[in-house]
Amino acid sequence: MKLTLKLETTFKYLQFWNSLFNLTSKELNILTVLVDINEKQKDPNICSNKNKKLAAKKLNFKDPNTLNNYVKKFKDKGSLILEGDNYILHKLLSNKDEVEVRILR
Repeated sequence: MKLTLKLETTFKYLQFWNSLFNLTSKELNILTVLVDINEKQKDPNICSNKNKKLAAKKLNFKDPNTLNNYVKKFKDKGSLILEGDNYILHKLLSNKDEVEVRILR
């Protein structure tokens, strides 16, 4: 059997994989905003100061540094990975074009 899912938004895509990362709904919303902003900015660091400022504004956070708490949670839960000085999305979350999943029992 082959199953095809159409996950049209970043939120739906992240939500699909969330069972692996166990993000809360608030964390999922914040990560969605960071991903969408980073796709426009093309920054190698999804958590750059510029991206965090833009995300804080969109999320109505007074201080962009509030996002640092969430960045740590994302890293601890595995949805973000620290490579050198840059935070990047986990491979499953960054490849939104086509992913094939086989379930073996």
